[in-house]
Amino acid sequence: MQPGAVILGGPTASGKSARALAIAREFGGTVINADSLQVYRELPILTAQPMTAVRAALPHRLYGILPVTERCSAAHWATLARAAIDAALAEGRLPIVVGGTGLYLRSLLQGLAPVPEIPAAVREAARQRLAELGKAAFHAELARRDSQMAARIRPSDPQRMVRAWEVMAATGRSLADWQAQQAGPGPNDRLRFLTLVLMPGREQLYAACDARFRAMVEQGALAEAAALQSLDPGLPAFKALGLRELIGHVRGETSLEAAIAAAQQATRRYAKRQMTWFRHQVPDGLQLNPTVPFEQFSERISEEIYNFIRNSG
Repeated sequence: MQPGAVILGGPTASGKSARALAIAREFGGTVINADSLQVYRELPILTAQPMTAVRAALPHRLYGILPVTERCSAAHWATLARAAIDAALAEGRLPIVVGGTGLYLRSLLQGLAPVPEIPAAVREAARQRLAELGKAAFHAELARRDSQMAARIRPSDPQRMVRAWEVMAATGRSLADWQAQQAGPGPNDRLRFLTLVLMPGREQLYAACDARFRAMVEQGALAEAAALQSLDPGLPAFKALGLRELIGHVRGETSLEAAIAAAQQATRRYAKRQMTWFRHQVPDGLQLNPTVPFEQFSERISEEIYNFIRNSG
C-alpha cells in the first residue's frame, strides 16, 4: 500500500484541533495546519491556534510561520504542506492535515488553476480601485469586466473580488477560464488521502462559536487586535473572525459587548458557509454527523475515526 495522510476538515469551532491531537497521539502523527489564518504568528488567540504546550507535546507544522504583513496564497501553502507531509512520512509519522479553509484543502487534493503570477502593480491597482468604489460598486465593475466570476462572488467578499479583477486585468482571461484548466495535485498525486469531516449539529455548533469567541476575548484577543490596528486592513490576516470588530472597539467606535456580538454573528455565518462547502465539495470520505450532545461529540466519535483510519490502512 502507498503511504497515507489524513485530512481532517470541518467548520470553525467543530473541535478539529482536539481531534487532530487525539489522532496524532493514537497513531504517532504530525499535525499540519490547513487554516489560512493560523499561519500568522501575531494572531494565536483570535485564530484559535493550538496552545504552545500542546504543540510541544507532539509535532505541529505550519502554525504561526508568517508575519501578518505577508500574503499566503493557496499555492504557497500547498508547497509547504507537501513538504511537511513528506517530512512526516520520512520520520515514520502519520501526516494529519487539519483545517477549515476549503481552498487550501482543495489545492492539496485537486491542485490549483495555473494562473500566471500577477504583477504587483496590477494587484495594487485592484486594491485601490476597491477602496475608491466600495464593495457594491466594485462588484458592479467586476460584473462588466468578468460576468462569470461576478456571478460567483458576493459583494461582501472583497478578497475574492479583487482576485478576479486582477486576474482579468493581468491576463485578459476570466479566473473561471483558468480554473477550468485546473492542474493536478502534483508531487503527492499517488498519496492516499483519508478524508474526515466533522459536522456537528448547527445549533450546537453556533453555541460553540459564541462561547469560543467570548473565551478568546478573556484570553487576550483584544490585545492582539490593538497591536494590529495601524496595519493595512486589506491584508489577508484581517479576515480573522472578530479582528475588525475588536479594532472598532479599541478605536472607541463601539462597545465591547457590541463588538463581541457582531464577531459572534460573523463567526456563525462563516461556520454556515463552511458546512455548505464541506457538504458539497467533499462528498467522499467519512462525514461525522452525530446526534449526541455537542459536549459528548469529541469523545463519542473517537472510536469511529480510529476504526476508519485503521480499516483504510
